[in-house]
Amino acid sequence: MRLYSDFWGARAYQIAGDVVALLVVIAGILLGRSLHDAIAGLEDVGTQVERSGSDFSSTLGSIGKQLGGVPLIGGGIRAPFDAASGAGATLASAGAQWRDGVERVATLSGWAVVLGVLLVVLVGWVRPRLVGAVRRAVVARLAGSDADLELLALRALATRPPRAVTRVDPHATAAWRRGDPDVIRRLAALELRAAGVRLREREGVARP
Repeated sequence: MRLYSDFWGARAYQIAGDVVALLVVIAGILLGRSLHDAIAGLEDVGTQVERSGSDFSSTLGSIGKQLGGVPLIGGGIRAPFDAASGAGATLASAGAQWRDGVERVATLSGWAVVLGVLLVVLVGWVRPRLVGAVRRAVVARLAGSDADLELLALRALATRPPRAVTRVDPHATAAWRRGDPDVIRRLAALELRAAGVRLREREGVARP
């Protein structure tokens, strides 16, 4: 592949675009990390609820166990404390579930932002850049022989703007048909330029 154009203007644009794409990816990663951290900060709520519920359950359970040792009435006194201790355990479990849920949401949100940015950069910039690089490599190889130059010249006649073609020769199609080497070469150069490849004047091949 030929990643960059042979022409300085297009090359500068491609280099600048690559730098911007890299900065966008870095910004996306930082944004995803920041979003993850912001959401993950809510884990403290679940941690505090879990700790409070666990302490509450442990304290009431201990009190209930001690009161349960009272002769005759111990069982009746202990029951409410055991029930309250169970409620504390439920609260602790809810806090743990909150913490785990927040961590999952934070992770998914962070990755969603990063992957979204990567997808935009890949589709909007990297893919066209790779397609252009492959095209440059293909047309550069086609410029290696007279027969392929004729093919490139024909493609220029078919795809380049009429004004650009007539600047090469007002009767470019007729010149191509009769095999005018100068017109064929200039038409081929026109097509090569559109792909970002410069045609060498002496060797008649594209610059590497």
